[in-house]
Amino acid sequence: MSFKKDRDEIEKKKEELRITEFRNAKMLNVLWETKMEIIRKILPPPLKPIQKPIVLAFIAHYPQTNQGCSYYEGALMLRCEYHGEFGNYYLAMPVTDDRALFSGREIFGFPKKMANVHLERNDGKIYGYSERLGVKNIEIIADLNNEFNDANTPQLIKELGLLPGRNKNTINYNFKYFPAPNKKGFDYHPWLVKQQTSIRPKSMEMGSAEIILASTVHDPWAEVEIKKILGALYLETDNTMLPGEKLCEINSDEFLPYSYIKWDWY
Repeated sequence: MSFKKDRDEIEKKKEELRITEFRNAKMLNVLWETKMEIIRKILPPPLKPIQKPIVLAFIAHYPQTNQGCSYYEGALMLRCEYHGEFGNYYLAMPVTDDRALFSGREIFGFPKKMANVHLERNDGKIYGYSERLGVKNIEIIADLNNEFNDANTPQLIKELGLLPGRNKNTINYNFKYFPAPNKKGFDYHPWLVKQQTSIRPKSMEMGSAEIILASTVHDPWAEVEIKKILGALYLETDNTMLPGEKLCEINSDEFLPYSYIKWDWY
């Protein structure tokens, strides 16, 4: 082993890890409706709101990956669109493993932070949370009773393309950027990045959910307030995270107000 790697070794490793495999993943997904003015406030352009102000969150356990780590992860997302293509914009992504944090942040721009993330199942009841700095930013209690909180949720899921399919990947939008060493602006103009994940459910159960949000100055999850809970989905699945692509560059000054979701606000 050495701090300096052989070029052939680098090329081999790059090919091995070009995609990330998550086998036997367990994912508790919830969605709710917030207020459109909240979406318009915190969604960075050129991403645009969709016709309904939908928020998604998940708590997941990834017991087997080809990256050599097993970990828990959460996420807080806004449903949005770019040039007519629906996707998810990530406001927060707590994880329990630093290797998952580094690759997600530095390659794709996911706003990952280390946290205590928990997921457990007791028959048809699922409990999950993400906790940072002594505060549970989200708690989810789901009852897999085959009934969503809102009767219109199945139609909404269909209209907004929220469920993955055999030939339909989940699309994720993130902004990739790094602060300049002199702490004046960024290293380069931020990039809007599109990344797709193939999700292949082995089982899928639906139900009702209770969701509790709590904020700190560092993690303002409760800003995306709950107007109406729509429901919960619990998946056991194999996922493949595909390479991303740069869509465009963003004006640094215009993006600055949106750029503090990856670092704590000291």
